[in-house]
Amino acid sequence: MGDDLGEEWWTHEGNSDAFAAEEDTQPLKQLQEKDNKKKKPEKRKCVTEATVKAKKKKEIEQKKAAEDEKSTKSKRKRKKKTITDVLSSLEPKPGSPADLQNLLTQHFSDKLSVIEQEELKLLDSSFLSSNDLTHTVSSYLKQVCPKWSKIQKQHTEKRALVLLVVCSSAIRAIKLIKQMTAFKGEAKAVKLFAKHIKIEEQVKLLQKGTTHIGVGTPGRMSALVEKEGLSLHALKYVVLDWNWRDQKLRRMVDVPEIKLDLMKLLEGGILKRCKEDKVKIGLF
Repeated sequence: MGDDLGEEWWTHEGNSDAFAAEEDTQPLKQLQEKDNKKKKPEKRKCVTEATVKAKKKKEIEQKKAAEDEKSTKSKRKRKKKTITDVLSSLEPKPGSPADLQNLLTQHFSDKLSVIEQEELKLLDSSFLSSNDLTHTVSSYLKQVCPKWSKIQKQHTEKRALVLLVVCSSAIRAIKLIKQMTAFKGEAKAVKLFAKHIKIEEQVKLLQKGTTHIGVGTPGRMSALVEKEGLSLHALKYVVLDWNWRDQKLRRMVDVPEIKLDLMKLLEGGILKRCKEDKVKIGLF
């Protein structure tokens, strides 16, 4: 029988187990291949999502960096544009009563009622002629106070002044006092500023004798009025050092702190006396 089946029978018989094993493993291999095929796209999907997220994150960071850079440049531009730059490009223009009136309106617009603001409005008769930028302080004062010699002789009250010259600093005040020698004659001028002079000392100085002219800063003048060391009862003229500019080309009203002090001084009694036609304001 073996001969009839030939050698192949023996061969197949010996390898029958191997064939069976091969046949058994084929389905497993196919399942594994299917699983691998299923897994591969999932892996690519994960990689794709991670890449997209990373890309989006990078775009957001770049956008934020660009915005920060733009904001920084914008701030730098704003910082570079100072009041000195603005003023240096403009031609000097003498101050006018309208300039002061506009300043008062802007300052008190959100602080006072409409009726109270109306009370602050000054008439044209409340102003002296303004400096046209051709005058020295002496020549200007001679023009706006033609009867000064008679006025200063008649003035005898203590703690009271006839003329206030309001400026931005102690150094400027000292210069103005020196420059008004030709105008003041025998009148006595006093420095009214905080630098190196205590307010108590100034009160005592004003109480000692008759003083005609006060030259100084609005902050110290306002403080003296509040302490009743300075009386406005005899006051006739208030001259604002309006056109003078410091090294940064700023006028007195361009410096926020000084402007606030000036508004306080004017509101503290001067504007009321202007409305009563007892005080006149000049812009030097």
